[in-house]
Amino acid sequence: MSGNASHSPRASLKSARRVVVKIGSALLTRDGQGLNNDGIQNWVGQLAQFRARGVEMVLVTSGAVAAGMQRLGRRQRPHALHELQAMAAVGQMNLVQVYESAFQRHGLHTAQVLLTHDDLANRKRYLNSRSTLRTLLSLGVVPVVNENDTVATEEIRFGDNDTLAALVTNLVEADLLLILTDQRGLYDLDPRQHPDAKLVEEGIAGDKQLLTMAGGSGALGRGGMRTKLLAAEKAAHSGASTVIASGREENVIVRVLSGEVVGTHLKAQQGRVAARKQWLAGHAHAAGSLKLDAGAVRVIRESGKSLLPVGVKAIEGTFTRGEVISCLDPEGHEIARGLVNYSSEEAARIIGHASDKIESILGYVDEPELIHRDNLIVL
Repeated sequence: MSGNASHSPRASLKSARRVVVKIGSALLTRDGQGLNNDGIQNWVGQLAQFRARGVEMVLVTSGAVAAGMQRLGRRQRPHALHELQAMAAVGQMNLVQVYESAFQRHGLHTAQVLLTHDDLANRKRYLNSRSTLRTLLSLGVVPVVNENDTVATEEIRFGDNDTLAALVTNLVEADLLLILTDQRGLYDLDPRQHPDAKLVEEGIAGDKQLLTMAGGSGALGRGGMRTKLLAAEKAAHSGASTVIASGREENVIVRVLSGEVVGTHLKAQQGRVAARKQWLAGHAHAAGSLKLDAGAVRVIRESGKSLLPVGVKAIEGTFTRGEVISCLDPEGHEIARGLVNYSSEEAARIIGHASDKIESILGYVDEPELIHRDNLIVL
């Protein structure tokens, strides 16, 4: 497929306001020959162009283990867990130094964020991670995210940063996940064995037929085209599209975000709101409920605003921060559902009070809202 970008399914990529870019190990380490400083400078320069235009960028990086191997003169990836963790610890120092220097050249601040899959599976840690990342973005900082391989266990053996990038895409509700790899994208056949293989330029995230076209993993990374397709499916859960493209293509980030046909574009079937509503509404069992006054019901229904403590009259059930709870109108009908920012014990103390009183009541403040509007779905 080719043609004018204005008539392409990718035209919407030009309006992306929040983008997650994942760079793979093979690119970052020049296929194991050492950290690719020139490549990093180039990719960071492209990210900086869009950050200057107001686009919020999150960078998910691989390469800690591979960079540690290079620093310590290892040519083969270790198998022992403790050796992998040691390589990651050494390599992460190198990665941070290079990224910090590269972004500073463009006057941008960065923040290192190390996560494990458990951080995003645990509801409380999910909200904590989400709050931190969104605060960093609001401050104009570029988060540099990597898996915390020095403490991860099974993830370091079987995990991959394609999956992590998808989870981060869901976490920050990005419009696009861009996965940069050493391949041009997904082919209908293995191009190493079939010279006539064709690049799949457009597809739907989650299409099971695409998985039959995917191959295995590379020697340095833990990923492969299959994990990238599965990552695209996960990213689509929050309505984000995914582009899988070669990081070796000239100005690849600029071209993708300009709507040019580069790599494989996997579109989400649902928009962000529909996908998030389906996810929240799919929780058959709410951990508890909040009974709202008429004013709070009106504000949520008509203005789409967050739920503040002052608008809550009563609490039912026992729940912890990050659990899904129901919001009830004065007659007891469920009108919304969302992820709560405080436990039932904490909420019981602050309901009916203005948000600026939370700290004086609890001695601390996590969020000014009981449920943020981005985590609240009106039913």
